[in-house]
Amino acid sequence: MRAVLQCVSHAEVAVDGKTVGSCGAGFLVLLGIAAGDTEREAELLCRKIINLRVFADENGKMNRSLLDVGGELLVVSQFTLFANCRRGNRPDFLASAKPDTAVPLYEYFKTLASREVRHVESGVFGADMQVSLLNDGPVTILLDTDALSERKIKETSQ
Repeated sequence: MRAVLQCVSHAEVAVDGKTVGSCGAGFLVLLGIAAGDTEREAELLCRKIINLRVFADENGKMNRSLLDVGGELLVVSQFTLFANCRRGNRPDFLASAKPDTAVPLYEYFKTLASREVRHVESGVFGADMQVSLLNDGPVTILLDTDALSERKIKETSQ
């Protein structure tokens, strides 16, 4: 699973000109689900996102999490995060999970986030969406559960 996190003052996603999801200060999460991802990856990624300390504390240091600041989430499905651009100029998306796997994991991720975060909204899976945001910072972070898992394995083996 991959996520592009953007700290935002506000963000919204529209389908056919109608807003279907929005958030105030917090994270816009562009969420990509890979073939082979499971609920384990969703749990790892959700836990990392809501506890990531990138919001300013009283001294202006990035030291507070989404939970600490009472932030909100807007989650938007983004299969293109698994684009393979190695050959030619037209990417393939074969590494992305098929909808029959991706949709339940997307919904599971949102359910997990909703248990901890006071306001979670989302786009419409598979729809042509228009996303607008006011990036705050700007702070943009890429998370990949494969990289997060490898680090965890290395830390526990030392």
